[in-house]
Amino acid sequence: MSLVEHIQELRRRLIISLVALAIGTIVGFWWYQANPFGLPSLGEILRGPYCSLPPEARASFTADGECKLLATGPFEMFMLRLKVGSLAGAVFASPIWLAQLWGFITPGLMKNERRWTFSFVSIAVTLFVCGAVLAYFVIALGLSFLLTIGADSQTTALNGEQYFNFLLAFLLIFGVSFEVPLILAMLNIAGVITYEQLRTKRRLIIILLAVFAAFITPGQDPYSMVVLGFVLVLLVEVAIQFARLNDKRRDRKRPDWLDIADDESSPITASGGVGAAGDIAASTSIDAPTPITNARGVEQRGNLAERSGSDFDDVL
Repeated sequence: MSLVEHIQELRRRLIISLVALAIGTIVGFWWYQANPFGLPSLGEILRGPYCSLPPEARASFTADGECKLLATGPFEMFMLRLKVGSLAGAVFASPIWLAQLWGFITPGLMKNERRWTFSFVSIAVTLFVCGAVLAYFVIALGLSFLLTIGADSQTTALNGEQYFNFLLAFLLIFGVSFEVPLILAMLNIAGVITYEQLRTKRRLIIILLAVFAAFITPGQDPYSMVVLGFVLVLLVEVAIQFARLNDKRRDRKRPDWLDIADDESSPITASGGVGAAGDIAASTSIDAPTPITNARGVEQRGNLAERSGSDFDDVL
């Protein structure tokens, strides 16, 4: 394909992705207050960690005591609903825009590269979703710790913008953090990091993960830091064991002569491959050639097949 054809294909795939995102945003905007198929609305799901707090730990703004967030601006409710709907739409439309991205990059990849790329994308999406789901359940513990510290002297009245910014940042941080072991596995496959390097630096990696979890969690509460750090250590350990198995597989396929220095000679081993050493058979005697007599009775030595029919017999 020419450069213009590549640009046209990119434009077509971008248009399809944007249309899918727009449709997903409309669905998310509608689901924010709707209950499709008897499911809770998107607003109720996202308010779940906050509403799980004891009633005395949060302020009530309704006559019936229903759990709701506070809005302090005329456009705050609309913009908040649009933000949540757009993020939900990006998740809903992810199969379409990921398929368009995959269709654009695969023509330039080899067959083996396509298989690895598809595997990495699938694992990355799965890890991100697992991290976001874990963060959703951890937020309830974090909010219970943060919003009840001074319950004797004050009560909590969160507005929607503050709460949803905190919630979405928490989900995003946990989701991205779960990609760390996948990055380590990719670096090992590319040959940048080996299992021995990871094994010898295991204690340092654990300390760095603990520091990372302490600084990256938005609430700075001990529960979220401990959960994130513990899960990251487990996932990184899985990546380290993957590197160990991958290095063993790579060593089995790597010939021994590649590890020998340029100024050293490779040993002769009976490996069964090309040039392998083997037993030398005993020598056998060869019978002497049978004498050949030409038309004049002169005895000649040589191959009968080569001599017969030659026009130079008399000359020789």
